[in-house]
Amino acid sequence: MLFHEVYGSYFRVLEQILTHAVKGDLTGSLLTRLVQEKAFAESGLSIPGHLVSGSWPLVDANYGTPLRHVPTQPLTTLQKRWLKALLLDPRMALFAPNTEGLEDVESLFSPDSFVYFDRYADGDPYDDPTYIACFHLVLQALREKRKLRVRFRGHTGIRHSIVCVPVRLEYSPKDDKFRLLTAGDNRRHVINLARVRSCEVLDAYAPEEVKAAKPKKQELTVRLVDERNALERVMLHFSHLEKETVRLDEGTYQMTLHYDKEDETELLIRILSFGPVLQVTAPDSFISLIRERLARQKIVQIG
Repeated sequence: MLFHEVYGSYFRVLEQILTHAVKGDLTGSLLTRLVQEKAFAESGLSIPGHLVSGSWPLVDANYGTPLRHVPTQPLTTLQKRWLKALLLDPRMALFAPNTEGLEDVESLFSPDSFVYFDRYADGDPYDDPTYIACFHLVLQALREKRKLRVRFRGHTGIRHSIVCVPVRLEYSPKDDKFRLLTAGDNRRHVINLARVRSCEVLDAYAPEEVKAAKPKKQELTVRLVDERNALERVMLHFSHLEKETVRLDEGTYQMTLHYDKEDETELLIRILSFGPVLQVTAPDSFISLIRERLARQKIVQIG
């Protein structure tokens, strides 16, 4: 593993402890607090014990250190190659990340190394200059808490122009698309970035002045049979959703998912991708959507 969660946590907390030790302000209580805040729960016993006992000869009895300089954690070549690979992703490039220090590093892999079989092929045009310019203006408005004038085409092709408060950007892995959620005048808009023709950053706004319409929350209940590691796959696949999971018997679970009404089509596709191990039991309206979609797919296959 390139970035090990356990060892990475140890390194980070020890860096903080030794930094205070070099500065001469480390105490027993500060050491304990740093471990509790920045490491795993069980580390509260192991890290202070190793340091105080001297088995890790980094801190002495007076909480000083033989180190003369504040410690740093330089990246390994492998880590740099991993980061370079991530930064080759055109979606990452939209956020204009700092690539300093990676100019002469060979990428660990390229975006062409992956073949996606579970998402639509008509993703956003990440290399389009208009798309990139609009994306950057949206990011600017979000970061600076400023209003936006957005001109876009709706899904029916009708042109729209609205002044709104940008709330957040969302990315759909299934659609490979970004969308902008906006608020204002008790209305809520969800705009696909690929449909935006132009953006204009306007004046700043006070967050307390925004009256965002609440999203329409829906509830879905499914029955899960834990075959072929299905439980772990489902939990990972729907990790972004609020959920409750109850074990019914050995290998069978009931899961209740809470989702935004506007995400219903994407959720439907994801549910169907698990096949017979995932069965929708409620509500009846969602079950009807599944039947309609399967009927359309059958007609297409026959045709």
